Amino acid sequence: MPAQHPVTTEGREPPGHNETDADTGKPFPGRLIAVLALLAAVAPLAIDMYLPALPEMAKEFGTSATAIQLTLTTFLLGMAIGQLVFGPLSDRFGRRPLLLVGTLACAVFSAASALAPTIELLAGARFVQGFAGAAGIVLGRAVISDRATGVAAAKLFGLLVVINAVAPIVAPLVGGVIVTNLGWRAVYWALAGMSVLMFLAVLFLVSETHPVERRTQGGASAMLRDAREVLRNRRYVGYTLTYAFAFGVMFAYISASPFVLQDLHGISTGWYTVAFTANALGLVVGSVANDNIVRRIGSGRTLRIGLTVLASMSVLMLVNSLAGPAMWVTLILLWCTMSSLGLIIANATTLALGEARRAAGTGSALLGALQFLLAAAIAPLVGIGGEETAVPMAVAMVVSSVIALGALASTKPVRA
Repeated sequence: MPAQHPVTTEGREPPGHNETDADTGKPFPGRLIAVLALLAAVAPLAIDMYLPALPEMAKEFGTSATAIQLTLTTFLLGMAIGQLVFGPLSDRFGRRPLLLVGTLACAVFSAASALAPTIELLAGARFVQGFAGAAGIVLGRAVISDRATGVAAAKLFGLLVVINAVAPIVAPLVGGVIVTNLGWRAVYWALAGMSVLMFLAVLFLVSETHPVERRTQGGASAMLRDAREVLRNRRYVGYTLTYAFAFGVMFAYISASPFVLQDLHGISTGWYTVAFTANALGLVVGSVANDNIVRRIGSGRTLRIGLTVLASMSVLMLVNSLAGPAMWVTLILLWCTMSSLGLIIANATTLALGEARRAAGTGSALLGALQFLLAAAIAPLVGIGGEETAVPMAVAMVVSSVIALGALASTKPVRA
C-alpha cells in the first residue's frame, strides 16, 4: 500500500499539505497534469463537437433526427461499458499499456466514423470510439488516485471538473467552424487527430503509476474479486452513489433546460447559449473555490455543504416550477445549482477512490459507468410532462439530490 497522509473522517488534511505525489512527496508533474487534462477532454469534445452537424448528417444519410441521435446513444453506451473493461484490466496490467491501446483505438475508430458510408456503420464506429475513449477517462482518474491523496487529489479532480465544464462550451463553437468550412466528416478527422496526439502524449510523457507489486494477480476471477471487495466497502459505495446522483442533477438540467428556457420561458436560442455558458462558468467558479475551502475544512465537510446547497436549490426549483415559474428565479436557481456541483464532484471522487486505492482502476470504472448509466436513465424522464413545464426537471433534481444526501449519510461510522 502507498504511504497515505493522515485523514480524519471529515477528509481533512494536515496543515501545509500541497499538490504532491503520494509516494515520493515530490510535486505532481506538470506534464502529467497536462496529459490528464487532454484525456479528460475527449468525451465532452466527442459528444458536443458534432452537434452543429446533426441536420447536415440527417440530410446526407436520408434519415431521421432520431436515427442520427442514435450515434450519441451508442457513444455513451460504449463509454459506460469501456470503463467497466479498462478499469479492472488496468489493475491487472497497469495503466500505461491500456492508455496506449485505448487512445490508439480511439484514433482508428474516429477515422472510421469519418469514413462511414451508412448511418448504421457510423453508429457502430461511434460505439467503439466511445468504448476506446473510455480508457482516457477511467484511467486518468486512476492515475490521480495512484499518485495523489487528500487535498492534492481533490485539486486535480477539480481540474477535470473544470475541463468537463468548459469543453461543452467550446466544442460546439469549434465544431460549427469545422462543419461550416469543411463538412461534418472533418469533425471526426479532428477527433482522430486529437486521439493521435493523446497516444503520443501517453507514449512519451506518462510513466506507469501502478507498479507490478500492487497489481491484481490472477485472471478474471481475481478481477471479479477486486470488484466484490470494492463493492463491499460501504464508504466507497456511499461516496460513489453521492457522486452519481449529484451528476444526476446535472443531467436533468442538461436534458431539460433547452425546453424549459426556450419553450417555457420563451428565450431565444442565442440567449439560451448565454445562459448555458453562464451556468457552466458557475461550475468553474465552484470548482475553483473548492480548492481553498477544502484546504480549510477538508473534503468531507465541503462535500456535505455542497450537497446541502444542491438539495436546497433543487427544492426551491420545484417550488418555483409549481408556482409559476418565474424566469429570473429559474435562471438564478440553475446558476446556484451548477455552482454547488463544483463543491461536490471533485470531493466525492476523491473520497470514493480513496476507499479503493488498491484497486483504483476498478473503483474508477464502477464510478464512471454508474454516472453514464444514470444519465441515460434520467434524460428521457425529464421530458415526461411535455415541453411546457419545468416540474419533471425539478422533481428529478430533488429526487437525485436527496438520494445523494442519503448516500453521503451512509458513509458515517456505524455506532455500536
